[in-house]
Amino acid sequence: MKMLTRTLQLLLVLMLPVAFVLARPAQAGGDQRGGEMAAVPGGSFEIGIDAAEVPRLKSVFGINSARLFEPEMPRHSVTIDSFYLDKYPVTNAQFRKFIEANPEWRPDRIAGNLHNGNYLKQWTGANSPAGKPDHPVVNVSWYAAVAYCQWAGKRLPTEAEWERGARGGLTGIYPWGDQPVEKSRANYSGSGIGTTTTVGTYPANGYGLYDMAGNVWQFVADEWQSYPAAAQKNPVAGGDRFTDGTSFLEVKTRRVIRGGSWGGDPVNLWVEYRDSHPPNGAQEFVGFRCAK
Repeated sequence: MKMLTRTLQLLLVLMLPVAFVLARPAQAGGDQRGGEMAAVPGGSFEIGIDAAEVPRLKSVFGINSARLFEPEMPRHSVTIDSFYLDKYPVTNAQFRKFIEANPEWRPDRIAGNLHNGNYLKQWTGANSPAGKPDHPVVNVSWYAAVAYCQWAGKRLPTEAEWERGARGGLTGIYPWGDQPVEKSRANYSGSGIGTTTTVGTYPANGYGLYDMAGNVWQFVADEWQSYPAAAQKNPVAGGDRFTDGTSFLEVKTRRVIRGGSWGGDPVNLWVEYRDSHPPNGAQEFVGFRCAK
């Protein structure tokens, strides 16, 4: 399952959301491994690419079409505050604790407008897939990801925060630098695994973050939009970081996903690469991690 071609934009009409209160854990984050967070320094940096860079990138990734790089243009300056990012994607074990505390998010109880029919389809009730407690949770919608983060006392990262974290303090093509993708560095199509792997299987980047390339795509808070040319400060496309409340249930626009997956090509693991999903788009190659 390759994600080289971006999905076609679909406008999905959602039912009116229902209000509810999330039960919060005594300590945010679930199990200790997935709950650990790494500090990511704030500052000003460049996001996106210039048109002049496209020929080189076409050569690097072996891609003929320049159109694939259009969503990454133009290059522009972004300034963000320091923040924390989960060291690992949220795992099945963690998400199980969430739905046990908030049964309205169980696969047999979730509102039909909050998923596309794939939500936790490999689960049985509140039981996650056998033998995979430390694998990233997948087949979750953006709505469920936001709800989990709120329950954990956290939030989804913004797109700018996610990219800042993925770079690990470097300016390379991948989280580890400019060295080519290979199966010792990430779980991607060339690894031949064909499914998720235990979080933290591959080396961390410079900020101590794991799985920022490959394994699963990761939802972020932002709406899918073209990049602006002007400089930005703490940007969130579409507005609202959805740190609390139920406003996220009213979202209907596509959301950004980042990082590539076990089925992705090397270009999908490029730290600049952007794609999107509808907010109800639960898929077996998409998960998330939290920020704070």
